[in-house]
Amino acid sequence: MSSSSPGAPTCPNPSLEQLEQEARTRGLLLRLQVGRPAGLAWSLRLGVARRDGKRLVLLGEIKGWALPAAAGLRLDTMRVQGEDTAAVGPLIWAATFAWAMEATPCRQATILAIRDSEAQHRRLVRYFRQLGFSPLRELGAGVADLAPRLIWGGGGLLMRADCTEVLRRSGRRLGLD
Repeated sequence: MSSSSPGAPTCPNPSLEQLEQEARTRGLLLRLQVGRPAGLAWSLRLGVARRDGKRLVLLGEIKGWALPAAAGLRLDTMRVQGEDTAAVGPLIWAATFAWAMEATPCRQATILAIRDSEAQHRRLVRYFRQLGFSPLRELGAGVADLAPRLIWGGGGLLMRADCTEVLRRSGRRLGLD
């Protein structure tokens, strides 16, 4: 796949295989756990770890699911922890979107910038915008928002992004452009 932004140089986005190799080069392990219950959708858990002697130390992970539709990727619970984790976030994002582009029909992703506290919400919105997400709609306390709030686990700003764009931006943060 290549970037589709007008005027942007065309360079291929990294594949999942290339990202796994990039992780190894950085002394990290990148692992995906994908399920396909009843063949209807995909569940995803992607983690990045570092070997510490004989044990693995989880540095970051993301969970989500994918419906068989162009706008079907739903992302939830992205977490990075520990020391020396500069490449962990971009690896997680890039691998998630490479997987979606290679293994599903998903071309757009949705994520919730949850509103636990105003300061944290602002940080999440800013971070997701840097990745390429744009506001979709606010999930508030209204009756119409009850079902989506149950699915997403709270209120906040739903945001959507083009999978190719997030993959491109994440690859660039890893120095793969």
